[in-house]
Amino acid sequence: MIMKKYLLSFVLILLAVASFAQGDVAGAKEKSTRRELYIKPDTKCIPFRIPAIATASNGDLVTVCDYRFSREDIGVVLNGRIDLVYRTSKNNGKKWGKTYILAEGKGEASPNFMNVAFGDPAIVSDRESSQMMVLSCAGNVSYIKGTRHHHQAIARFYSGDYGNTWSEPVDISESIYEQFDNSPLGPANSMFVASGRILQSRYIKMGRFYRLYCAVLVQPVKGSWMNFVLYSDNFGGDWRVLGGVDVSPIPRQADEAKVEELPDGSVLISSRVGGGRQFNIFKYSDVAAGKGVWGDMAMSNAANKGVEAKSNACNGEVMLLPARRVSDGKELYLLLQSVPLGPQRTNVGIYYKPLESEADYASPAKIAANWEGYYQVTKLGSAYSTMCWQKDNRLGFFFEEETYSPWTGGGYTLVYENFSIEELTDGKYEFNNRLAKKMGM
Repeated sequence: MIMKKYLLSFVLILLAVASFAQGDVAGAKEKSTRRELYIKPDTKCIPFRIPAIATASNGDLVTVCDYRFSREDIGVVLNGRIDLVYRTSKNNGKKWGKTYILAEGKGEASPNFMNVAFGDPAIVSDRESSQMMVLSCAGNVSYIKGTRHHHQAIARFYSGDYGNTWSEPVDISESIYEQFDNSPLGPANSMFVASGRILQSRYIKMGRFYRLYCAVLVQPVKGSWMNFVLYSDNFGGDWRVLGGVDVSPIPRQADEAKVEELPDGSVLISSRVGGGRQFNIFKYSDVAAGKGVWGDMAMSNAANKGVEAKSNACNGEVMLLPARRVSDGKELYLLLQSVPLGPQRTNVGIYYKPLESEADYASPAKIAANWEGYYQVTKLGSAYSTMCWQKDNRLGFFFEEETYSPWTGGGYTLVYENFSIEELTDGKYEFNNRLAKKMGM
């Protein structure tokens, strides 16, 4: 493992200290769980973007994000530097440690392609060990300009100590790209692992580890952008395409996507789209071989009382929680989906929908329609969001917000909060410990 490295920018150190103090001082917000972890005070500072958060098996929280010297996505500025930085909390988000560099982009001084910039992190923690993993984009070419042999790298980082220190990056992209070379749509020109949360299965364990899932956005030689889901049975050592490369779960209007596991072990994909989300479900025929069938993609928006993202398409997170309806004691699962409620990228919130029986998740169309309500997290300009489940049985929520300055300048303040299920649903539902044990939580 590499040694910890402080983020040496004088301004950033001051901001880190300020945000640490903000989280600890009693006063008008004494009961608030809000912590401003990575602060953008004005449009001239080096900005932050792209939140990722995970709960380590020992209960520590780990947040990761971009520190964008380039102020743009990877490759938009030639030789543009982007670092990955991280902070940890050992008490369920009450206090946060200092900001460290997870991966330092070298910009124009980089000796190789991959180390120019690192960005758009996705994170997962193994539930049974101290292992954690981050995947990120890396390199010196933008996603939309990639070709089969000149594209962004997919960098992999490991931690063996609950996210306190991290390994050097390894590029794993070729082992994934080559799986698409004989696809009916031709090879993949570009590929993008969606940032935020990598999913670890609750039910499928192959050898030492429970299965991992993540969603990728792929631009094939033929056809439009589409989503696929990757899975790994050795904690990210290698990845395979779930169900194969011939059928995409989101074959059109695809964008950044997330995955969640439904109560029967099937896999739900949720992809961002203008006005809402697109959903699909993979049902296994052979779990060990990763074989099965995708359903029919279904749109979720205002038209079917689904997840509405007014006048925007934005990365968000999908998560399933064990719950109980307070009014009658009914045990059920609560599906969450975060989006900017809008209009445009404003008012980030969390939609919720109860799944009372298998009929409620029998098809993508069932998932897409008739969401019950939402909780509005912020009234400000806001964009990407992600979540994790904490050891104190609260939802950790990490999101981008125009707290002190607008998005102009290329970034946001990244804010952490946590919520109980009761708070998210205005008291309609509560945490269900019995179902939680069944889910391995």
